[in-house]
Amino acid sequence: MIFEYSDVEPTKSSDGIVTMKGIIQKAQSPNANNRIYPRPILEREDAKYQELIKERRSLGELDHPDSPIVQLENVSHLLTETNWDGDDLVGTVEVLDTPKGQILEKLINRDIKLGISSRGLGSVTENQGKTIVEDDFQLICFDFVSEASTEGAYLKVSERLEKQLNNVTTRGDRINRALNELL
Repeated sequence: MIFEYSDVEPTKSSDGIVTMKGIIQKAQSPNANNRIYPRPILEREDAKYQELIKERRSLGELDHPDSPIVQLENVSHLLTETNWDGDDLVGTVEVLDTPKGQILEKLINRDIKLGISSRGLGSVTENQGKTIVEDDFQLICFDFVSEASTEGAYLKVSERLEKQLNNVTTRGDRINRALNELL
């Protein structure tokens, strides 16, 4: 399997849904694994992935499993949109209210840097010291991971989200304050 990593920035909507937008894959340039994805291959796979996005089946997991199959019990997020900015594939991700999605959101809330990584199947060839992804590459999904191979490919909590999170008062917070005042 082929895994790649990139960087996204989270925000929180008024209805409490955390979304992130950022670079999810890069074409034409070597990453830390010295792997290069030719743009035509990524464009083809992104075009095929649009059907999954349209049907809201573009699910990803928290961490890369060894399997090429997305396991529903491990799903943490949904990719809702992609577009190109030069050779960068930019995506929007919605964190889901699943057990793994809740873990992902808690990590985000604690300002933990996370990367986003493509998972796919295919072969590579070596050419002048670079590893080139071949035409048989098939994109499976994008997963959140702790280690990124693409430079700067880590999720960061945005200043806007940080302010929103600091202003959120949960029922537990109110109970704790009341108990502290009584003691």
